[in-house]
Amino acid sequence: MRSPYFDDLKVGDIFKTPGVTITDEAIIDFSLKYDPQYFHMDREAAQKSIFGGLVASGFQILALGFRLTFDTGLLVNNLGGNAADEVRWVKTVKAMETISVVAEVVELKPLASKPDRGMVKFKYTIVNQAGEPVTTYILTQFFKRRVETAA
Repeated sequence: MRSPYFDDLKVGDIFKTPGVTITDEAIIDFSLKYDPQYFHMDREAAQKSIFGGLVASGFQILALGFRLTFDTGLLVNNLGGNAADEVRWVKTVKAMETISVVAEVVELKPLASKPDRGMVKFKYTIVNQAGEPVTTYILTQFFKRRVETAA
């Protein structure tokens, strides 16, 4: 994937990542460190939960989604962000499901006070192997501008 600068982006641009399959072990490992709820880390107890089995933490899905996006090269010119909005965990993710990310540019704004960068809002949709949304959120990020544009 190309590594766009702010000036290369257009509202409506869509970027897609490859997928990653989530194992039982990955779910349990993450939950033991960061989200120790029984339905994320105890196979037997999770069977009796409202989920009927082990499910990944929503925070794990967010982290994996960010990593998948990063690995594409989309964020090479990202300078950081200042907002995460409208986070929704739409559908649970169980072991051996595969997730991928669709990132859509929904807003672009050059920054007059900092001409070397621009604000980009991306709507991220993490989908399962059936293409069903499992997590959605909007991030406000700042991207470098091309030197000749910023001057």
